[in-house]
Formats: sequence, C-alpha cells, structure tokens
Amino acid sequence: MSSTSRDFPTPDDLLGEVLHPLRLTGTLYCRAELTAPWGVEVPELSELMAFQVVTAGRCWLETDAAEPYLLQQGSLTLIPHGTPHRLRSSPQAATEPLFQIPVEQISDRYEIMRHGGGGEVTQITYGVVRFDHVAAHRLLAQLPPVLHIETWDEDVSGWLHSTLRLIAREARALRPGGETVITRLADVLVIQAIRSWLDSAPEARQGWLAALRDEHIGRALASIHRAPEREWSVSSLAGEAGMSRSAFSARFTELVGEPVMRYLTRWRMQLARTHLQQTAEPLPAVARRFGYQSEAAFCRAFRRAFAVSPGSLRRPQAPTGM
Repeated sequence: MSSTSRDFPTPDDLLGEVLHPLRLTGTLYCRAELTAPWGVEVPELSELMAFQVVTAGRCWLETDAAEPYLLQQGSLTLIPHGTPHRLRSSPQAATEPLFQIPVEQISDRYEIMRHGGGGEVTQITYGVVRFDHVAAHRLLAQLPPVLHIETWDEDVSGWLHSTLRLIAREARALRPGGETVITRLADVLVIQAIRSWLDSAPEARQGWLAALRDEHIGRALASIHRAPEREWSVSSLAGEAGMSRSAFSARFTELVGEPVMRYLTRWRMQLARTHLQQTAEPLPAVARRFGYQSEAAFCRAFRRAFAVSPGSLRRPQAPTGM
C-alpha cells in the first residue's frame, strides 16, 4: 500500500500527540496567604514555568514588558518562560524579594507563605514546574510571556471552576494527601490552559504549530516523532507527506523554520539528551535507539548539538562493594 493511501491522523490528532507527553515535573508548590499591603518580587526562573491560581481575593501581576494586570479570584495565569515578575496587593505596594520571605516548609515540594501587613486577604496557589519532553519545549517556545485565563468556554467552565474550588479547599485544609491532590489538579489546569490557547490564539497558527496542522507537513512530523530511529531521508519523508521531494523541502523549511534533516537531527539529539540523563543504557544502545548505527557517529552528532559528549551527562554511579 502506498504511503499516500494510509489512514493519516487529522491535525487535531497531531496536536493531541504533542499534548500527550506534556508531563509536568513538580519543582515547588506554595500556598500563599497574603494580607494587604504586600508585594512579592519573583526573579527569573530559568527553564521553568510558573503558574498561579488566585483562590481568594485578587492581586496585580507585573512584568517589565507589560502594564500591571489585575488577577481576579478564580483566574489562572501561566508564565511559561520563567520571566521575572511581581505580584502585589496594589500597584503602589512595596515588594520583597521572593527568597527573602520566610516560609513554612511542609515537604520537599510544598510550602506555605504568610506575608503582608494584616489587611485584605489574598490567597494564591503558586507552582513552579518543568516540562522535560522535547515536544513540550517546542510548544512552550511559542507561548506568550504571560498567559491569562480569566474565562473558559461554556462547555468546560463548570468542571474547571469546580477544580479551582477544590484546589482552594485543599490549600486551606492541608488534609493528608493534599499536596498530591493539588499537584494533580494543577497539572490538569495547566494543560487545559495551553489547550485553550491552542484553540484561540493567532500565534498558535504559526511556526511549528502551523506545521503540525498542515495536511502534508504534519504527516512528516508525525512520522519523525513516532519513529525517530528510522533511517529517514528527504525522499522518504516527502513520501510520508504525499509530496514531491522539492515541494516538500521548500514547504517544510517555510513552516518549521529549518530544513527537515536538521529538524530530524535536532529532535533525535534532544530526545537522546533526556534519555541519557534518565537512564544508564549503554551508549551503543542509545545510538541505535535514536537512529545511529555506530556509537562514534552518534557521539559526533551529539557533540555538534550540545558541545559536550554524551557520557558527560551520565549520573555518577555509586561505587559497588568489594
């Protein structure tokens, strides 16, 4: 059967495949109990996403690139790129650096902050999380510096507001298992916020995301993502897309922003880097897993991509007994 007669996924299916591996790695979750006047200055959080759910009261969010923005109770805000920002009870309130404000450490990943001058109360569930998958990094690169979700589509608003209320209840009560509940619910909200942006934002129709939605280029991307280890060529990927080699090459570069073989190498290397950091699989097996027939060729490609050897990313092994 020819590649053009297969059952290919729809654009929505391809976007779903991108969202599927978006697993949040929880770095820190904080329940902030703040009384006016108060202000918190959050520094740059490199390679991390911050989010905040206002569970009671309201506050102002500021970044250097935008005017102050009023966050109402029930709102969810993502700061995808770890951009420095400030949260205040009012635009005039003085701020304290985040790491100079005392907190009550409940666990390694959960804390309570109590701060402010004793006036009107605002409660915020604040999280700092990381996405590890290469697809997540591609997606997050297209998100705006700040993403506000104040209103939801009617068909999902009911359960989302219920989720926000449940987060608020868990944050107030701190019952056994509350940290786990908040973490899981926060994961759902963050993914839903990204889905909402994908459905409505003009920026979600550009670049890599536009390529995923493209009837032809999306097929080639899906093939790369599903089987990065295959011995792909421009011709074979053009066949997956149902296009001529020259037309495919030109359209792929136009939509994705780089030639297809460079994209393939970059995708493989980013997957390999994560795999090396998380496993002790021997390098020859890692090379084969990501489409290289020899360890030497894999190491050369890896060094070109990251300026370090694959072995340098391995965790030190504990010494064995005598």
